[in-house]
Amino acid sequence: QVQLVESGGGLVQAGGSLRLSCVASGRTITKYAMGWCRQVSGKERECVVARDRLNNTYYADSVKGRFFISRDVPKNTVYLQMNSLKLEDTAVYYCGAFPGQLYGLNSYLAAETYDYWGQGTQVTVSS
Repeated sequence: QVQLVESGGGLVQAGGSLRLSCVASGRTITKYAMGWCRQVSGKERECVVARDRLNNTYYADSVKGRFFISRDVPKNTVYLQMNSLKLEDTAVYYCGAFPGQLYGLNSYLAAETYDYWGQGTQVTVSS
């Protein structure tokens, strides 16, 4: 079983950048598909970026070209680089892990795919 801890959230002006980190423990991240999902209070969790076990990446249209997922295997850490942030990017961001292989963007950008979650980190974009 893997444990996940997110960090790096904060308050940023629109147009700015943030990098979120997700540190995994218990098992290596290479055994998992990893996703970044976000949630606004009262709304469903929305996955915006994912990376599968074969290193394919998947991006929601809302973040394509602005958000980028990467990983550092020795540090057992997955990152989410967020650029050109918009007010609508404000949410709690969660890192998720799934110990298997699925097919296609719709699978990896579905929150119900992920079996393990961190506690989340708040990102607030101001005008």
